[in-house]
Amino acid sequence: MARPTTPHDPRELDQATVAQLQKRILSWYVANARDLPWRRTTDPYAILISEIMLQQTQVPRVIPKFAEFMAAYPRLDELAKAPLDDVLRLWRGLGYNIRARRLRDCAVAAVGAAGDVTAGLPRSVEGLRALPGIGLYTARAVLVFAHNDDLAAVDANVRRVLTHELSLPADLGDRELQSVAEATLPRGRSRDWHNALMDYGALVLTARATGIAPRTRQGAFEGSRRWNRSRLLQALLDRGPQRLDQIAVALDVTPDVAAELAGLLTRDGLVCRDGDCLQVA
Repeated sequence: MARPTTPHDPRELDQATVAQLQKRILSWYVANARDLPWRRTTDPYAILISEIMLQQTQVPRVIPKFAEFMAAYPRLDELAKAPLDDVLRLWRGLGYNIRARRLRDCAVAAVGAAGDVTAGLPRSVEGLRALPGIGLYTARAVLVFAHNDDLAAVDANVRRVLTHELSLPADLGDRELQSVAEATLPRGRSRDWHNALMDYGALVLTARATGIAPRTRQGAFEGSRRWNRSRLLQALLDRGPQRLDQIAVALDVTPDVAAELAGLLTRDGLVCRDGDCLQVA
């Protein structure tokens, strides 16, 4: 007995509609593509840096940081050898500092304990996902933008464009949306297609224009626990090792709050603690 189809079943997508969508979005992209620095390279390492930086961070903030980071660590092995505190200082201003540690851990794992400078990033989704801090979307995105592999990588912009243009349910599940993305992918043009969808979603079919809200929303940063965690880490980067009571005074929080923040940063591998003394890991 055949499984009943639903309006968002990729088997029901009309091929003429898909072809028209591809032609329209790709034609728009030719005339309106954003000139972004990570689009001027197919180096998997550089693309990985950009993808990690772009997680929950706006493009204008990432552009200068990407240039600084690539100037400081132009190769995977150079990032693998870098002290964590130097990497964190360079990351300053991007937020979500655990991304910097995971990125460095990823470089260390890819290069290997022997320090093989010829080592590069794995060439498969499975190999990339085996590295620290690389999820399914990031693995697919690296292969798409570095190698033009025929894979579908669904970020917030891709989701919004496909949902709007194909009249999909706004609450369509990730697995179903992934199937639709794979069904609409123009073979051999994966890099252009994803860049086009992302630009179209960022510039034309915005959340405000479509009414399609993002799946997750960030809360207010200033005054939040995440804000205080960032301030604690920056204090250690600026001043060196500090006692908990010094941290409490510097952040204007109670000793209990300072200890809680220190515990969270220690758990993330960003800070280490020796008694009451804290320092960058």
